[in-house]
Amino acid sequence: MTGSDDLTSQTVDLLQAMIRNACVNDGTPESGQEVRNADLLEAYLGNAGLDVERFEPTPGRTSLVARIEGSDPSAPSLCLMGHTDVVPVNPDGWSRDPFGAELVDGEVWGRGAVDMLNLTASQAVAFRRLADTGFRPRGDLIFFAVADEEHGSAHGARWMAEHELDSIRADYVLTENGGLHVGTSEAPVVSMNVGEKGVAWRRLTVRGTPGHGSMPFRTDNALVKAAAVAQRLADYRPPPRFHELWRSQVADLGLPEDMKEQLLDTDRIDDFLATLPNVGAAGHLHACTHTTFSVNAAEMTGKTNVIPDRVVLDVDIRTLPGEDAAAVQEHLDVALGDLAGEVEVAPIIDDKASISRTDTPLWDALLRATSRHFPDARLSAQFVVGFTDARVFRELGAVAYGAGLLSPEIDSGEFARRFHGNDERIDVESLRLSTALYEDVARDMLGS
Repeated sequence: MTGSDDLTSQTVDLLQAMIRNACVNDGTPESGQEVRNADLLEAYLGNAGLDVERFEPTPGRTSLVARIEGSDPSAPSLCLMGHTDVVPVNPDGWSRDPFGAELVDGEVWGRGAVDMLNLTASQAVAFRRLADTGFRPRGDLIFFAVADEEHGSAHGARWMAEHELDSIRADYVLTENGGLHVGTSEAPVVSMNVGEKGVAWRRLTVRGTPGHGSMPFRTDNALVKAAAVAQRLADYRPPPRFHELWRSQVADLGLPEDMKEQLLDTDRIDDFLATLPNVGAAGHLHACTHTTFSVNAAEMTGKTNVIPDRVVLDVDIRTLPGEDAAAVQEHLDVALGDLAGEVEVAPIIDDKASISRTDTPLWDALLRATSRHFPDARLSAQFVVGFTDARVFRELGAVAYGAGLLSPEIDSGEFARRFHGNDERIDVESLRLSTALYEDVARDMLGS
């Protein structure tokens, strides 16, 4: 077995074990139980003689940090950060056991296979490989396996930044998610994520007056009002707005010129996206250029014969660069119109959009590492619509990219649908490429 084959086998085995640990984060403090994956990773790294620090702000919500100390305290540091939690799953929609981690036809199946246990496993294997070979970096190399990314980081990166900053402080960070091939065969392009939308989750409380369900005429039914609130948010169409990365993103899509022109025209983009046959692509492109509102959870207590007096709606709001809490409230006021006065609004998360520059040694190292496998490819700086823990590090002044390296056989639309979706899976070739990328970048960035 070659060294590359052995590393790939380790990555596959580690990914399968992490999937089977089923660290499902449903948003409640007691969920996640990332301690299972922390124990696994600690054992894996400990076998290489690496010291591992554990942090547990909430029982079972364990993050860990391993470090290869640099020889030069003034040299820049690099952190490989991967989260260990996954989102809930409905097994009824799956072709296979979502926590079985089966290897079928060169693909590992299971919840977390693309978000982002694949990359966390690749990072851990690359980190151990560097330690096993006696790598002595100039600056510190850190591996940070973090809990609670999927519900806003309160028990993970956010808590670590507020309470244990010295343990994770880094100048440069690699995390999820990048490495898709988005160009053409004539002009190959590999995407790396350098920025992300803001997240402004809001809890909307709608109140009414209780009464008997047998007499609904002229009653103040909180559920009926909440339904109207949800519909108005679903119907709300804020105008498009282009951020600094949008033009280059469009240029790298490999589309015909007439399609590019429509995507770059604020007066035409909405009509174009409304008729785009690929619904997944349309949703992504729309989210890149609009602040979005999605009512995703509702809570109420009630009985069939009791008119409800309280309904709570949780709204996932994703903001464009430059928008703050005041801008979010303005959007809500416009969307709700005369119903705005009927709704109590409370923040759940308030993190602004963030972008890291690309004129950095890390970007150059990523290009060189990618070119080892795809010599003609160039990198494309992408803006992603979901949030990651990169935002926490950007707030601290670090340069943070979402970076991996995937097989060119992966269709970007299909890959996007696997995030939080049914039949999530990743191919072994992508695991091999990502593991190699992290090792190559670390040696390039931090080597003598």
